[in-house]
Amino acid sequence: MAKIVAVTACPTGIAHTFMAAEALRRAALGAGHDIRVETQGSAGSADLLSSADIASADAVILAADVAVDESRFAGKKIIRASSRDAIRDAAGLVAQAAGGTGSLNTGAAPAAAAALTSAAPATPAPSADTGGKKYIVGITSCPTGIAHTFMAAEGLEGGAKALGYDVKVETQGSVGAGNPLSADDIRRADVVVIAADTNVDLSRFGGKRVYSTGTKPAIKDGAAVVRTALEQATIQGGAGAAASAGTGDFVADASAAKAAKNAGVPSFYKHIMTGVSHMLPFVVAGGLLIALGFAIGSFQFGDQGIYIYKDEYAGTLGNTLFNIGANGAFKLFVPVLAGYIAYSIADRPGLAPGMVGGMLAMTGGSGFLGALVAGFIAGYATKWLNQNIRLPRTLEGLKPTLLLPLLGTLFTGLMMWYVVGKPVAAALTAATNWLQGLQGSSAGLLGAIIGGMMAFDMGGPINKAAYTFSTGLLTANNFGPIAAAMAAGMTPPLALFFATLFFKNRFTADEQEAGKAAGVLGLSFITEGAIPFAARDPLRVIPALMVGSAVAGAMAMAFRCQLHVPHGGIFVLFIPHAVDNLPMYVVSIVAGTVISTLLLGILKKPIVPIAEGSANVRSDAVATD
Repeated sequence: MAKIVAVTACPTGIAHTFMAAEALRRAALGAGHDIRVETQGSAGSADLLSSADIASADAVILAADVAVDESRFAGKKIIRASSRDAIRDAAGLVAQAAGGTGSLNTGAAPAAAAALTSAAPATPAPSADTGGKKYIVGITSCPTGIAHTFMAAEGLEGGAKALGYDVKVETQGSVGAGNPLSADDIRRADVVVIAADTNVDLSRFGGKRVYSTGTKPAIKDGAAVVRTALEQATIQGGAGAAASAGTGDFVADASAAKAAKNAGVPSFYKHIMTGVSHMLPFVVAGGLLIALGFAIGSFQFGDQGIYIYKDEYAGTLGNTLFNIGANGAFKLFVPVLAGYIAYSIADRPGLAPGMVGGMLAMTGGSGFLGALVAGFIAGYATKWLNQNIRLPRTLEGLKPTLLLPLLGTLFTGLMMWYVVGKPVAAALTAATNWLQGLQGSSAGLLGAIIGGMMAFDMGGPINKAAYTFSTGLLTANNFGPIAAAMAAGMTPPLALFFATLFFKNRFTADEQEAGKAAGVLGLSFITEGAIPFAARDPLRVIPALMVGSAVAGAMAMAFRCQLHVPHGGIFVLFIPHAVDNLPMYVVSIVAGTVISTLLLGILKKPIVPIAEGSANVRSDAVATD
């Protein structure tokens, strides 16, 4: 029996790191060998190898896609491979280690690039003709800025470092920018990588090589994105620069580049998500203020507090908070949605026409559906005007400040007033009446659909589509769909938390620790807490979560639960009158969580225990992406 130690690592440390570790443990156990595996990722290292472990080892396996410090393995035989190799042929690597093959580590620290060339052919080191060490800068952005933004940033950083490059990534989300790029960073950059699911302002990158894609490619393989960027990036403002000379507005080039390289994400979806990301703070703030107004009204006036919005309570704190939320924040979110859809399409000149169109949609009764239409009308109309209006260079400054806002607003306003407004308002009214008339099984079916969508990709396009639809109906005073959406969105992380407690033999020690964090995220209505589990075992985890979320959404709608606050998770349940039919709403969340928990216990296979002091190995470890 051989004694083997191993280190697995990938740029994000989310999937391949742990899958490779489990595969190696399973293969070693099956061959009768003793193995200890250390996992390294962006969140840190787990199951650290001790000096005694290394000293007693017969061989070392390094299954890594990033540089690993080999100095502590001096004098040991080392077998180097990529994480993918370990997943696909763990038995072969273990056989090499047990057979004593591999290179002797002399103690000299090898170059990171050389180690990576040996370990992962898919991420080769920079060649000698790259002209020195390159500097990569990037921006990542998703609609909420909670998970995908930072996971994509970690992917780009890990990929660039694996290739031997210096890197800095700015993260943009609804909470603002983190690690912002300075003017000097941009000046020094060899290429700018935009990994975003929303529109990103590219005006500061004029004259730089820019490559645009979505967050998912950066999360999956940051090194591949960096390599592609170096090969395919185009000069920002290069094509069509004459048309925009003197304005500093390169939106046409930016839109074209992103449309061509957005990794399959439809452009209309990215435009909508840009609007949604700017709309959400208004929705959340307005909903919470309305709920607080009701709560304070209940404390002040008892059962009459539910009428705090009436004029007879004017001047009270509850009435004031209600008006700030309802007549302030809530009346702004529809124009903001339309304005930033147009901004995503036509950049700053589209903002005013879009917001005016959104305001007309709200006052004309077409609500959020009208705002969606107004945003696209304003954006594409303004973009067309920008591309087709030709002025002498000395008058170019009039386009973004005078002509485009004026003509774009005029066209959008006339279209909303005479063409779009009334038909869309009629459609919204019909949809609202239909939703309000749903009873029993019909309402449950809609809730099940919303619930399944919320759990399908946990923060991705389908999840966001369900949440946007439900949030938009708040303008029509329809609070049922958003109740289904939040119940269904809380269920996946909560179910994984309880599954790691009650079915410990289905999860590794690392997964059991991650389950605790998932529970906190679930209580806060952050569905992304389930992503790491779904990434490791999608064919079992995602169906189990979808069924539970569908049940939670169906029950919430069938019991006519209504949620007046569009976010906040369990914490808003303690606010009086924030939820109608609160007991059955809690029952819906609990039922969905229990069902998903049981399904996880049934669908996930037990893991195989190995020698004391080592982590566990799943008997059904998947050796694919």
